[in-house]
Amino acid sequence: MASTTKHIHLIGICGTAMGSTAIALKALGHHVSGSDDKVYPPMSDVLANAGIPVLAGFKPENLPLNADVYVVGNAISRGNQELETLLEKKLPYVSMAEMLKQQVIQGKRSFVVSGTHGKTTTTTMLAWLFEHAGKNPGFMIGGVPENFESGARFTHSDIFVIEGDEYDTAYFDKRSKFLHYLPECAIVNNIEFDHADIFPDLDAILLSFQRFLNTVPRNGLVLINGDDPNCLTLRAKCPAPLKTVGLGPTNDFRIQITAAKPDSTAFTLNGEPFEVPMVGEFNARNAAMCVCAARFGGLSDNEIRAGLSNFLGVRRRQQERGAAHGITIIDDFGHHPTAIRETLRGLRQRYTGRRLWAIFEPRSNTSRRNVLQNELIEALAEADASVIAAVANPEKVAADQRLDTAKVAAAVTARGKPCWFEPNTDAIVQRLKSEARPGDVIIVFSNGGFDGIHDKLLHAL
Repeated sequence: MASTTKHIHLIGICGTAMGSTAIALKALGHHVSGSDDKVYPPMSDVLANAGIPVLAGFKPENLPLNADVYVVGNAISRGNQELETLLEKKLPYVSMAEMLKQQVIQGKRSFVVSGTHGKTTTTTMLAWLFEHAGKNPGFMIGGVPENFESGARFTHSDIFVIEGDEYDTAYFDKRSKFLHYLPECAIVNNIEFDHADIFPDLDAILLSFQRFLNTVPRNGLVLINGDDPNCLTLRAKCPAPLKTVGLGPTNDFRIQITAAKPDSTAFTLNGEPFEVPMVGEFNARNAAMCVCAARFGGLSDNEIRAGLSNFLGVRRRQQERGAAHGITIIDDFGHHPTAIRETLRGLRQRYTGRRLWAIFEPRSNTSRRNVLQNELIEALAEADASVIAAVANPEKVAADQRLDTAKVAAAVTARGKPCWFEPNTDAIVQRLKSEARPGDVIIVFSNGGFDGIHDKLLHAL
């Protein structure tokens, strides 16, 4: 931020990206404040530990009138009382994405990680590779990384690594966020239909990614998943150098898995050996993308290997929360069928021979809808048993578009994998108390707090 900016107020501060930005701004010496109506861990704890005051709810009186700039989160819409007060008083405001572009990213080598899945892990891993190699990168991560104190840091390094979200920027800027980030190196992990609240179909998403790649300069680099047909459609109109990364034999950088261990995955990339302390083919691909991007950023393979060996991951990604009477509880942010499926497949590598439970809360704008209902059925069938919770805020989705949880449970059960619909957290806990047994692994999938179900399970079991 410019040195003249002293007081920054963030409306919607508890979003992962907004919260991380707030912490980074405070570390630069600015006075930071904010408000939100969704104050829950882990971000609420992280902000409190950083000494950033968070006012609960959106009220006109929560808006300081003497701030230098107001950052409007992308979840904020007209009718929000703080926003309405902001507009009426003609106070200066920007989106978070535009603030980052103007005040942080310009003039730096920007590494932007995009895709429907794996963005947070890949961004964190790439930032860590540069950090471990002594490059002191700035970064913006949409989660809580275990290798860093927070999800954002602004430094004087010429390296900046940022998670590039295709979701819209703000109520007043409906472009995807990643169009603001000035990528020198762009990673596209995968592309699927998501964000059904803002994209009408897959074609609209592909158009946004095409526009994103059109912002990469001719001396930059684009890395795409060469095993993903949707990613491959971007090649024809990409003006920057483009390389494919994947397991297929035609990829420019081919991944070959050489060892799937309980706590790591070894692979070669065009014959060069690497190992990442994470499980699953999905994470091997994330690591391979990081290898290619880090090389472009000037790191040697030995520096990359050393960094990978010390990578700790991201909170709420396959995170073990504890165990009770031989039953392990895992917390995972997955809320798209593909993420659920790949996480379950990866955890089978870690927990060989153990029974896997999937507990799913339909909370995201897409998962509450029936647009991916069949895909969700197939994903939950990867587990040995599963429970699906009630659709969060069902009134926000038309009945004919809403996920049919009872139908999902019946369809998964019909595939020989028992699945129950339970209307609330207490009922889910009781179901697992009666059905789970020692040795089981319970994976809770939710992009929200899920009513503290992890602690409730650990207490009840």
